[in-house]
Amino acid sequence: MSVVGFDFGNETCVVAVARQRGIDVVLNDESKRETPAVVCFGEKQRFIGTAGAASTMTNPKNAICQIKRLIGRQFSDPELQKDLAGFPFSVTEGPDGYPLINVQYLGETRSFTPTQLLGMVFSNLKGIAEKNLNAAVVDCCIGIPVYFTDLQRRAVMDAASIAGLHPLHLIHETTATALAYGIYKTDLPESDPLNVAFVDIGHASMQVCVASYKKGQLKILSHAFDRSLGGRDFDEALFQHFAAKFREEYKIDVLKNARASLRLRAACEKLKKVLSANPAAPLNIECLMDEKDVKGFIKREEFEEICVPILERVKRPLEKALSDGGLSIENVHMVEVVGSGSRVPAVIKILTDFFGKEPRRTMNASECVARGAALQCAILSPTFKVRDFQVNEWFPFSIALSWKGAAPDSQNAAIENIQSTVVFPKGNPIPSAKVLTFYRTGTFTVDVLYSDVSELQAPAKISTYTIGPFQSTKGEKAKVKVKLRLNLHGIVSVESATLLEEEETEVPVVREPAKEVTKMDTDEVPAEAAASTTNSDVNMDETKSAAHPSAENGVPESAEKPVQMETDSKVEAPKKKVKRTNIPVAELVYGGIPSGDLQKAVEKEFEMALQDRVMEETKDKKNAVEAYVYEMRNKLYDKYQEFVTESEKGALIAKLQDVEDWLYEDGEDETKSVYVAKLEELKKQGDPIEDRYKEFSERGTVVDQLQYCINSYKEAAMSNDPKFDHIDMAEKQKVLNECVESEAWLREKKQQQDALPKHATPVFLSADVRKKAETLDRFCRPIMTKPKPAKPSTPEPPPQQQPQTPPQQSPATNVDEEGAQPMETEKAE
Repeated sequence: MSVVGFDFGNETCVVAVARQRGIDVVLNDESKRETPAVVCFGEKQRFIGTAGAASTMTNPKNAICQIKRLIGRQFSDPELQKDLAGFPFSVTEGPDGYPLINVQYLGETRSFTPTQLLGMVFSNLKGIAEKNLNAAVVDCCIGIPVYFTDLQRRAVMDAASIAGLHPLHLIHETTATALAYGIYKTDLPESDPLNVAFVDIGHASMQVCVASYKKGQLKILSHAFDRSLGGRDFDEALFQHFAAKFREEYKIDVLKNARASLRLRAACEKLKKVLSANPAAPLNIECLMDEKDVKGFIKREEFEEICVPILERVKRPLEKALSDGGLSIENVHMVEVVGSGSRVPAVIKILTDFFGKEPRRTMNASECVARGAALQCAILSPTFKVRDFQVNEWFPFSIALSWKGAAPDSQNAAIENIQSTVVFPKGNPIPSAKVLTFYRTGTFTVDVLYSDVSELQAPAKISTYTIGPFQSTKGEKAKVKVKLRLNLHGIVSVESATLLEEEETEVPVVREPAKEVTKMDTDEVPAEAAASTTNSDVNMDETKSAAHPSAENGVPESAEKPVQMETDSKVEAPKKKVKRTNIPVAELVYGGIPSGDLQKAVEKEFEMALQDRVMEETKDKKNAVEAYVYEMRNKLYDKYQEFVTESEKGALIAKLQDVEDWLYEDGEDETKSVYVAKLEELKKQGDPIEDRYKEFSERGTVVDQLQYCINSYKEAAMSNDPKFDHIDMAEKQKVLNECVESEAWLREKKQQQDALPKHATPVFLSADVRKKAETLDRFCRPIMTKPKPAKPSTPEPPPQQQPQTPPQQSPATNVDEEGAQPMETEKAE
């Protein structure tokens, strides 16, 4: 079972794996720990990760980046529209109201959804992990921002499915950081909790989490976020500053040139990093646009001044996190800062002033999320034994359930009104389950929605579930239990619906006069959810105008019923049996990918991956032809010079030159089979020369080995050593004859070969010498290693007879069947 953690960021991704000795961050093909989250589409194939980032400057309109900002968001989202203004690639609105990315791929315009692109990124990360582990990777944990909506979480799951991954847990990034921080702590308190605030400022967002630690336990107290406050905002401030400056000084507008904009943004990002450690920094870009070199200079004070609107937003998530957790600044004992955007000195100053203490950097700012995700995967995996550490998660949104009920006024009975109740309030544990009771006569629908969308840039409705068809046998309103699940990924769904009907039987009840029995109508929840399930038994009747009070308070229905007592005053009573019938549930997720379309996306990803593999193999074969041309040409003038005639050399050099010219002209873009055929054509002329050189190089060694074998057996056969005395002379003579014959064969072949020039086809091959040595050894070894015959054994003298004393009877002495003791024979001394 694979134990892998993925941190897919807006700019870069990190892959961590669990090993027996701990958590390791694995390296990509360029031996880097971070992999760019970029997918670039070329004319023949895709370039993902580091290869995609390398193609960004040359092919900006087909290089897709910041995919994390695109998934699960409507095209009309104001934040998305703001992001699209800075993207060099084309994004249009799809028929479902969600974005489509348009690129040129395989010579035509193709459109991809953000989920498909994220699946490509996951495929690349999966390949990095598999190459490092040398095993298949399926099970994993993926870090996601806490502000991801239900649809965005589903999009991540779908993207993982496209890549052939099975996420065990979509863990919040701040929770993963808190887990990676706390699980290694051996000095956590047992009574008074240790509260730590984690501030994660990444490339495009800011997240704050307050975690409470006790020994072996982590509890999230609150989450807060600003989904559009990150390091890229500081880069954008610098970009706009210098774009205006260059427009005034150099009369160029970089906003109108995609490549110039990318180069200036990259330069501004480097400038920001320099300003983090220096009071001032220069900016120099050669030939930025219209063949003009540009120069700039900025001080840290000026940089902070232009970033004031951004810095003013840093405090809001901090205040929100403390407010939601019911904490004061004094309750926060430590502050940990992570994320690539947290290195700006002005941000650290704001955090210090707010919390009244210096933020700490005890964790790797870029790798902590991936490490925490890998730790969570190891905890969930049966293959690893991890220190017992409980994680109590905190859900950041309030989820409600709504349905249609009849109007309370009998005159307007046909008019329907909407009723709702909060099922999973903000701060609800993850995972959780709730059971609600409805009284219905037939098929009905319920909607899952956000009860408060003030913090979300998303529609209120999440999904709609159709429950039915079903029919009550009594012809009246049936009691239906609906179970809602908030799963480990933070995704809400109606898990099941059950029809409950009471049937009376004629079986008499057994009477127990002296015993009182309490009878309570309770709901049963499967044992698997016992630890995280709230049995909220809520009466949802069509005739009621408002939800039952127990809906919000989670009070079981049984608590409102009078307790019935059975005594001996009852003689007989019919026994009631509850019949449970599962009701079909149909799901409709707004903006979600239907299962059929998801399968098509999986097939399309497989086709594109196959195309990429074919193109990589074609490149390898083309490179092999090119390498052979240059290598063979150099060897012909060097170590092969004595092994080729002038005519052969001239013909082969001319052939190599023709192939080289072909490679850079007509053969620039050919298929794999053409390159394979071209290489075979060259080797027909080159292999004989290589064989002559190889034979000459190896011949001396194998001849020496054969000569050593001949001399060894010859000396053994002629030796007077006593260890060979048991071998017949006739046998020894056979060995000598075989050695003499082999030596004569070797001498004859050497003479024939020495008479030939080096460029002639050899008549004395190394393979023949090895075969001769094997034949000689196979003939001589059994004779010369024949074991000596065994010496006859000397008979031992008979033992002297001595008078025997009858042994005394003891309880432990064995007795034969007749009761007599067996005779004992003494050994001869």
